[in-house]
Amino acid sequence: MALRFFNTYSRKLEEFAPRDPDSHKIDIYTCGPTVYSRAHIGNFRAYIFEDLLQRHLEARGFKVHRVMNITDVDDKTIRGAHEAGVPLTKFTQQFKDAFFKDADMLRIKRADEYPAATDQRYIDKMISMISALISKGLAYQADDKSVYFRINKFPTYGKLAHFNLNELQSTGRVKHDEYDKEHIGDFALWKAWDEEDGDVKWDSPWGPGRPGWHIECSAMATALLGDQIDIHCGGVDNIFPHHEAEIAQSEGVTGKQFVRMWLHCAHLLVDGQKMSKSLGNFYTVPDVLAKGYTGWELRYALIRVNYRDPLNFTWSAMDDARRSLKRIDEWRIRLIELAKHREHEETGLTKFIDNFFEALDDNLNISAALGQLFDLITQTNRTIDDRALSPGSAQRILDRWGEVNSILQIGREIRVEAREELKVEDRADARVEPNLTPMKGDVGTTFILTSDDELPDEVKQLAEARVQARLAKDFRKSDELRDKLNALGWEARDTKDGQKITRRAGA
Repeated sequence: MALRFFNTYSRKLEEFAPRDPDSHKIDIYTCGPTVYSRAHIGNFRAYIFEDLLQRHLEARGFKVHRVMNITDVDDKTIRGAHEAGVPLTKFTQQFKDAFFKDADMLRIKRADEYPAATDQRYIDKMISMISALISKGLAYQADDKSVYFRINKFPTYGKLAHFNLNELQSTGRVKHDEYDKEHIGDFALWKAWDEEDGDVKWDSPWGPGRPGWHIECSAMATALLGDQIDIHCGGVDNIFPHHEAEIAQSEGVTGKQFVRMWLHCAHLLVDGQKMSKSLGNFYTVPDVLAKGYTGWELRYALIRVNYRDPLNFTWSAMDDARRSLKRIDEWRIRLIELAKHREHEETGLTKFIDNFFEALDDNLNISAALGQLFDLITQTNRTIDDRALSPGSAQRILDRWGEVNSILQIGREIRVEAREELKVEDRADARVEPNLTPMKGDVGTTFILTSDDELPDEVKQLAEARVQARLAKDFRKSDELRDKLNALGWEARDTKDGQKITRRAGA
């Protein structure tokens, strides 16, 4: 199936191909955070959608060059710095750092560049673009000394949002001095300095001031990606006025189509309502982690619905995410136990993985793709139960799972440790699997599998003690230790290959 995406500009599903099909190179610009506060999970829903897009395009053989901007100067950042009594750069840096920390927690791939609006080279680019717009009659300096874009001179203004200019009207909350603009819809390209801006200002041909929000993205995008871009992403709230303004500014300067395909992510709801601090349903990534959930679980919860559909965040949905990931972990453990590092071989079960990728080709249909993954899990488990899956086939499925997880990024590390008493007379007959390091401990081989990067020391000690209790046939002690592991959020299972330690569902 050819790649297809829903283009907001045409309001149609369109087959996608890069501007230069011979190079397989794709340029993507994504709207990043405005760093006046910590990004919330609604923001990260959009960032994860963009991550899914990039990873799938790369899995399909394209070379992606992605730029994500950092808006570090606007009304909100200036007001926040003033209220905090610190310089703008110091105020915004804390939220920049928090953004990258949260993005890493959610396994979001880093963009190639993160341009900041306050970087002088981009300020210079903004001034150059504004000068060009003025020279073409598309912009003007008003009596308040600010520079505005003249929307009546750009015939296609409103096409992205699909509205008519006549629909623009005053809300009744417009300051009197804003009526110096020629049209109520004219937007600021350069804001003249006033006392509320403090020391936040740059020199320009129109006097000291600072850039408008919209021109920042046009300047950074064209500076790093050129006059034309393959894909531009953002949330639906960016369509108007922000992305509409970007088109007018960029095309007004270059005379070329700015973006070939626009992709927009729908809102995240919380318990069926718009997220709001006043409603008490406003959550950041640390808020979710404080409830005992992991970054993997939050990523899965935010990725599981197609980006164009509203997604309802609930704590029960987080529990569902935990159960889904546990099911994937247990499936992988069964395959690892069966494969035993044998050579892989072809198996018809991998058709589900081919279907997974084809679903994503169709406008990133993640719901259908996940359906194929869980169909694979069901069929694989059934085949293993019937003892009809060979070790080589199990390894082949694990190999293909790696392709899937390169996109989903939900597969947690599963460590397998072979524990064996190291006695000289036993070494020749030791049953240790290839690539597994024998560790001093139990008699026989016991596997400990965990879906977390590190097994806590207390859990390791309890698991070790439980093995020893079972070897001594002290089953009462063994049960007590199992209960202690459960209380800590871990589950002990006894299998033919030994004890398995996994995180307990709901923990």
